[in-house]
Amino acid sequence: MTVQKFTSPLDWDDLRVFLELARAGSLSAAARGLRLSHATVGRRLAALETTLGRSLMERRPDGYVLTAEGESVRALAEAMDERAQAIRRREGDAAGLTGTVRLTMTQALADVFLIPRLGPLRSANPALDLEIVVDNRTLSLARREADLAIRLARPQRGDLVGRRLATLGYGLYAAPDAPDTLIAYDESMADLPEALWLDRHGGGRRVAFRSNSVQGQLAAAVAGFGIAFLPCMLADGVPGLERLALPGPPLTREAWLLVHRDRREVPRVRAVIEHLVAVFTAEKERLAGRTDHQQEPPGAA
Repeated sequence: MTVQKFTSPLDWDDLRVFLELARAGSLSAAARGLRLSHATVGRRLAALETTLGRSLMERRPDGYVLTAEGESVRALAEAMDERAQAIRRREGDAAGLTGTVRLTMTQALADVFLIPRLGPLRSANPALDLEIVVDNRTLSLARREADLAIRLARPQRGDLVGRRLATLGYGLYAAPDAPDTLIAYDESMADLPEALWLDRHGGGRRVAFRSNSVQGQLAAAVAGFGIAFLPCMLADGVPGLERLALPGPPLTREAWLLVHRDRREVPRVRAVIEHLVAVFTAEKERLAGRTDHQQEPPGAA
């Protein structure tokens, strides 16, 4: 039996970079997650392949793909990473969690609702860094464009794990002296459920203001352009706006937290998941459009 000898000691940093590249599928995503340059990621991969004397990845136009040898090494590296994470957890709560978690969601959810409620997470984990990308596109979790995503639709396919966070309620809002005209989405957003609802129940009113930004529609409502159909969590309590009775059945949408299967148990990602679930659970009445003095939206069945 022939025993292969390594030409140089195995470097854990090389394995760590290889594992991130295997998870991310692209140099840019791996470099961003590790806070390294593209060149350093490529150099670490080459060094590992030289040490092991085998090719671990193939570079293709759409990213990096593991070879059969690479799949075997990845399985071993994953096991090593799990043990390393377990060791870090045993270092004690005082040390806290480190690293970056990248989260994507709509701008309204980020600016109005979530970011103001991240203080306790920061206090408990001062070495944990967050990146929040406000974007309506579904950034690829598989390619590590983001670690977590909050989307207003349940995932239909892919290797993603979804958890329903809350039900979002919508209502009609207008300034007291506003004309009987509508504020609506532009044509690029015409297929959204809220845009379709307003088109169906708007009573043929003239649309006096259009925007692809829900916060822009809110500002237009405050400015007196007409009636806007808005998320209750965004518009409830805004000075100068009144909530109107609905002319049709209420609309609700579900907020889902999405994570790739191989990232959900990463300690820093798990900490953010747990905080998000707690925040959305605590605020479920507000998100649904119900308050202490108003248990059901006006016009609700």
